[in-house]
Amino acid sequence: MSLVVVQIGQCGNQIGQQLFEVVSMDGQSGRNENYWNTSQERFFSSSNDGVPVARAVLVDMEPKVISHTVSKAASSGRWRYGAQSAFCQKQGSGNNWANGFCVHGPQHEEAVMDLVQQEAEKCERLSGFVTMMSLAGGTGSGLGTFVTQCLRDRYPHSLIMNQLTWPYGTGEIIVQNYNTMLTLSHLYQSSDALLIQENDIIHKICSQLMNIKQISFADINKVIAHQLASVLQPAYTRNHGTEYGSNPLGDLLESLVTHPEYKLLGLMNIPQMSDTSLQFSTFAWPGLLKHLRQMLMANTKMEAGIDWRVKPPLSGLQPAANVSQNKALHFNTSLANLLILRGKDVQEADAGLLKEQALYTSWMPVDSAFNIWRTPTSFNKYEKSATLVSNSQCLLKPLDSAVKKAWDMFASRAYVHQYTKHGISEEEFLDSFTTMEQVIASYSNLGLQS
Repeated sequence: MSLVVVQIGQCGNQIGQQLFEVVSMDGQSGRNENYWNTSQERFFSSSNDGVPVARAVLVDMEPKVISHTVSKAASSGRWRYGAQSAFCQKQGSGNNWANGFCVHGPQHEEAVMDLVQQEAEKCERLSGFVTMMSLAGGTGSGLGTFVTQCLRDRYPHSLIMNQLTWPYGTGEIIVQNYNTMLTLSHLYQSSDALLIQENDIIHKICSQLMNIKQISFADINKVIAHQLASVLQPAYTRNHGTEYGSNPLGDLLESLVTHPEYKLLGLMNIPQMSDTSLQFSTFAWPGLLKHLRQMLMANTKMEAGIDWRVKPPLSGLQPAANVSQNKALHFNTSLANLLILRGKDVQEADAGLLKEQALYTSWMPVDSAFNIWRTPTSFNKYEKSATLVSNSQCLLKPLDSAVKKAWDMFASRAYVHQYTKHGISEEEFLDSFTTMEQVIASYSNLGLQS
């Protein structure tokens, strides 16, 4: 089955291009033919000139990024975007969520959705939509939210996953916390899952693991795309031990989104390192899985700086009681986890460490909470690699921080007029705060014993 990727705003378009670049390179040389064909059907359609065409729709309110994205893809020679797959205008959204959602969305709904329909009709079997966007800016967040709602209205039986890039905590845009809260609260009503990748974490990976000195957004986007492709590329699912899963979004969401109140997905991927370091490194599955388990428990989304002091809560005790002597330790309780293993000797990997009931909320039995996919095909230059997609408390801290900062601004009505003039009322702000407080409360309660 195929995916249609909807790239919205500068961030969404740049990461989308990198995703297709990673996918096109992974599987080019010496790959399993079945793996390659499954990947091609998932991400590309065929063309008369023999160059695979990305199953994508590109949307932005300014032409510069889309023009560069399209030409960069074509110059690779391995794939390209469709000639009629992009929509752009000449005026941006001014980092204003309301401008993207209330003004540009309704104005351009028909044009954008016609492009989506065009791509969807090319798919013999449509698995669903992956919408890629930033939480910070106006086009990605506001217009991206509007487009997601349109997808839900027009394709009520198709799956929708939003890949969201979380802005730097230090702030790229002064109203980014408003944009983040408004986006998440609305997407919670229309999307099936929100896969979130944080710029601060990715920046640390580039600096500490990839040894990049002058980090650019291109470097950040490559790491985000690598992590995302490690989830979306073919793998043997639990239900098909020797066949690649045919429904990428269906298999993913069946494993992870087991309750409609819990839609936030985090991502951990190891190993990640520079090409130079990789030449002199070897990996064993026991070591990789031991590190990944500790990263999950301690909520450390990169291999460097793992806190090995964090332990699972003792049976019958709440996590807080287990670490009362050191309140700095916070155990990350999971609702569901999906482990994806790729590479050499993958069938020998023992994932038992991640199948302990102590890692999960008490009301979710571990047999339902943990799933594993495998493929002997290595991924993107790594002989062995492991990815953990986690529906857990791993996003509580940035979420709580963003909502509190947004509330502090809203309490003094800072910049609210910039939103109300485009059609977002103060009551809608309050509704969004209520929605996000409920999400925070639901995830906070995962750690409580029933």
